[in-house]
Formats: sequence, structure tokens, C-alpha cells
Amino acid sequence: MIQNQTNGTSEEQGRISSDNYTEFYLTFDLGCSSALVSSGFELVSLDKSNPKKVQFIFHRELGIEKVADDYFADRLSLKARGFFDNIKSIKNRLYSSE
Repeated sequence: MIQNQTNGTSEEQGRISSDNYTEFYLTFDLGCSSALVSSGFELVSLDKSNPKKVQFIFHRELGIEKVADDYFADRLSLKARGFFDNIKSIKNRLYSSE
């Protein structure tokens, strides 16, 4: 199930088909997701179909892969407070909609 985060409601949309992978950037990493949100990318929805982990779904925009790569390579500079606040915000979205 993919949860639509624009209105906070859960919508049964099924899995993202392979045709849509070019439209979305997907990650299971909370830190990377917070870095992307901190860099101005919109978290579109959460896929909680796997009970052990959540997949964070972003619209694929110019530069999103570079930000993610820089995060994993420890080359990304962000304001610490904003990064931490975004982690808390994402976790709140994750757990408040169970």
C-alpha cells in the first residue's frame, strides 16, 4: 500500500509499476530521505506494504540522484537542525498513520 502524504490519507494504489520508476526516486533510507527533504525535494508518499521497512517515494527531479549520492558519500552539507527536524517530521508521518 502506498500512502499519499499530500492529504495524510491512505489510498490503495498498489505497487509502483516498472513504467513509473523513471518518474519516482525510491529509497528505504530514513537519513537519505531527510537529506532529500532538507534539500527541497518533496516526499510524495510512503509504501508500507513490507511490514519490516518503509519505502520513501519522491518525484524524480533534476539533481535528486546527486543529492542522494552526495549524502551516501558524506559530501552533502546541510544545516544540522533542519536535517534533524526533517527526520522527526518523517518519523511522525510514518508512525501517526498506522
